[in-house]
Amino acid sequence: MSDVPEAGVLMGVNVSRETETLLNRYADLVKNWTTRINLISTPSVPTIWDRHVLDSVQLYHDAPTAPFHWVDIGSGGGFPGIVIAILARAEGPVARLTLVESDQRKATFLRAAARELGLAVTVLTARIEETAPLHADILSARAMGPLTSLINHAARHLAPTGKAVFPKGRTFQTEIDAAQEDWRFDLTLRPSMTDPEAKILTIGNITHV
Repeated sequence: MSDVPEAGVLMGVNVSRETETLLNRYADLVKNWTTRINLISTPSVPTIWDRHVLDSVQLYHDAPTAPFHWVDIGSGGGFPGIVIAILARAEGPVARLTLVESDQRKATFLRAAARELGLAVTVLTARIEETAPLHADILSARAMGPLTSLINHAARHLAPTGKAVFPKGRTFQTEIDAAQEDWRFDLTLRPSMTDPEAKILTIGNITHV
């Protein structure tokens, strides 16, 4: 990732004042829309910055340095997809972002947020199981189900050299063990910066057993 004018460091990622402003505007959009549709749980609204925004920012560590296609599946309220798009915007035209969300109302929000924030993203209103292969360099999913199903989606939608990035909670090892019954894959674990019991799983070279 290239350097940006430094206003601060979020989860180890340098961000400009403009980027930080966009992240705050996005958080406000989520709060406002959550009063109409269930983008995030009501109890998590007061802690949206720590629980959702920063938790998504830390995934940007996996962004390649060259032009890339980042696909976020089950995007919901845009965590991490919209956050990634905001961070990538500062890099210039190096990233293509595709957000996949089957819920029409949430997909409408994602498009509205992208327009208001000036983000170049594609929103697909579809089930990921029914979507043609997307050839992602990076594929992410946050709170979208067990690793066994996520691996299946990653195998279908990753480019040959692509990586999947999945944040997982305290049951991460149980999920890894279950997935390895049917799949072989390269795996890198790193600690979550927002939850001491969680890990960020980076997965590649996926093959079915």
